[in-house]
Amino acid sequence: MASTEVVVIGGGAAGFFGAIHAAQAPHTRVTLLEAGRQPLAKVRVSGGGRCNVTHHCFEPSQLVQNYPRGGKALRGAFSKFQPLDVVRWFNQEGVKLKTEADGRMFPITDDSETIVEALMFAAKKAGVNLRTNVLVQKIEAKIEHLGDRKFEVILKNGEKNGENIICDRLLLATGSSPSGYAIARSLGHELEPPVPSLFTFNIKDSKLHELAGVSVNPAIVKLISSANSEKKKSSLNPLEQSGALLITHWGLSGPAVLKLSAWAARELHECNYQAKLAVNWIPSLKIEAIKQILLTAKADQPKKFVSNYCPLEISLRLWEYLLDKAEVELEKRWADISNKAIQQIVNVLSASEYAIAGKGVFKEEFVTCGGIRLQDVNFQTMESKICSGLFFAGEILDIDGVTGGFNFQNAWTTAWIAAQGILQA
Repeated sequence: MASTEVVVIGGGAAGFFGAIHAAQAPHTRVTLLEAGRQPLAKVRVSGGGRCNVTHHCFEPSQLVQNYPRGGKALRGAFSKFQPLDVVRWFNQEGVKLKTEADGRMFPITDDSETIVEALMFAAKKAGVNLRTNVLVQKIEAKIEHLGDRKFEVILKNGEKNGENIICDRLLLATGSSPSGYAIARSLGHELEPPVPSLFTFNIKDSKLHELAGVSVNPAIVKLISSANSEKKKSSLNPLEQSGALLITHWGLSGPAVLKLSAWAARELHECNYQAKLAVNWIPSLKIEAIKQILLTAKADQPKKFVSNYCPLEISLRLWEYLLDKAEVELEKRWADISNKAIQQIVNVLSASEYAIAGKGVFKEEFVTCGGIRLQDVNFQTMESKICSGLFFAGEILDIDGVTGGFNFQNAWTTAWIAAQGILQA
């Protein structure tokens, strides 16, 4: 029986997972091509070097709610392969995962190399032919005389004198790489324009920057308008997210901001990352409750300086900053705080406004919104509807999740389904 030749392009999480599962079938030979010298680079830096493998959410209908784009397409996919399957697979490979309070799952070693080694070993065990530092110049699809499609993978000059690889099935798992997009286009696919997702907000406020390291959990962040209204007639749709908020030396970060940046990725791109943000520092209390707490402080602690006595559960440094933002004199005593000043403090606590002046990348875990149009992919097999024999997995697709292991889960799931599709094709 003739063997099926499979080429996987992209040595990241999706590429490795797809190659491993495709290679486990008899009569299937898999070659995995990675452009860099070292595969699994993104896995290594994920989660600050700990690797946030997946998320402890085992109900597909809830899981898909963490994907600003692609959730609907993933609903059926997660019924086939979901986080619980990932946990079991890594456990079989000798890697145990642990769950943190926020649901993120990491290897118990807290070391991403544990995941890298497991994937590398599994690939070797399955017989995957891993080739690194290999640049693909282009792909040519050819129809054989019996109607079968073959792919010719043409490598760039210098790679064994332009050696070409002929294969029966091709899996593109190149992430947000422009070269991967170019290959997909050459084979007939169109893209949803790629734009950044999961980023922090640059805020030009030197007094805020002095609070770098202060966090509030939870807080609510909300986009309330576009700053370049002359170029964009309609304002940004109100979008809000809750979670931990971290003040940095350039502005705001933390899960709340990262989630908001993901859901508003396209809107923020359209306004060139110039927009207005509102922050509710105490979302657990309604406005009237906050006002009553402040009035009680005024009655009970009249002789104390307002800057030294904070009746709310926020740090004193943040309290002083917010008083200043509310234009309340720090050296005043509570007895001297007017009702108008009380209202100003309430307004700042519940809806501080900031001008977003750009974006920053979330550490090294850059995620892209956009990619292969999902309507052109069969999610039962991850095979192209445009070019038979071509499969996709991972971030090259127009799928992206919020922070917390969801983007890796997309990689594991789509790669596993692609491998099954390759073996059935």
